[in-house]
Amino acid sequence: MRLKISQFLLAFLIISVLTLGGCSTQQVASTSSPTSVATSPATEATTNTTTEATSVSETTSESVPGMTDLPRLEGNATVVITVKGSPITIAVDGTNAPITAGNFVDLVQKGVYDGLAFHRVVRDPQPFVVQGGDPQSKDPKVPANRLGTGSYIDPKTGNARYIPLEITPKGANTPTYNKPFDATAQPVLLPHKLGAVAMARSQQPDSASSQFYFALADLAFLDGSYAVFGYVTQGQDVVNKIQQGDRIDSAKVTQGAENLKTPG
Repeated sequence: MRLKISQFLLAFLIISVLTLGGCSTQQVASTSSPTSVATSPATEATTNTTTEATSVSETTSESVPGMTDLPRLEGNATVVITVKGSPITIAVDGTNAPITAGNFVDLVQKGVYDGLAFHRVVRDPQPFVVQGGDPQSKDPKVPANRLGTGSYIDPKTGNARYIPLEITPKGANTPTYNKPFDATAQPVLLPHKLGAVAMARSQQPDSASSQFYFALADLAFLDGSYAVFGYVTQGQDVVNKIQQGDRIDSAKVTQGAENLKTPG
């Protein structure tokens, strides 16, 4: 008999899958200590109430440190991820998530995802996510219990690249940054519906790097706490068959590469 878990406890447990255990919680261009503590979006929203969210129009080097050093996608793009010979087509939305989408497309262009494993797959007690993108998964010497703790290391600087939490509320002209907000009061423009592609992160909002996940169901309780940047348009059946340990054969930008703007 399947163990019955309360809806609240279930949400807390499965949300912890999206966190990067052991990943540094430093914000962009900061130097705070790493942590592996997992919290729910509700907890994160409470603990970050003293941080003001900033919109793109208000963004400065002071309000979001390191913003000008990050890639941006000014428009949309199409990325095709191939797993076990089968393609998954993703429509990447740089219009509503320019920094998050730009980071992803830039890493695709750099070949960062080629050969990486999907280290977490959660389908029980109900469909949740398929998560991958840890650069450590390319190294066979890294133990399985360490997968999910890695970030993209920029070879030019030798430092990890982190991006700010970026979510656009419905009706807003620009995204908000740096903290989760209550999406039940104000819906988001890019919701966690089946096929959504979003960034995993640690407890700190501005800690996403290279790890991403596919939503295996409508996951509205994640809206406002994790940044969706695109949707699967073809190949959801391929996503549904991914098993833990399966690897990305290749990831390629097939349209919209010209919309990627990288710092000079």
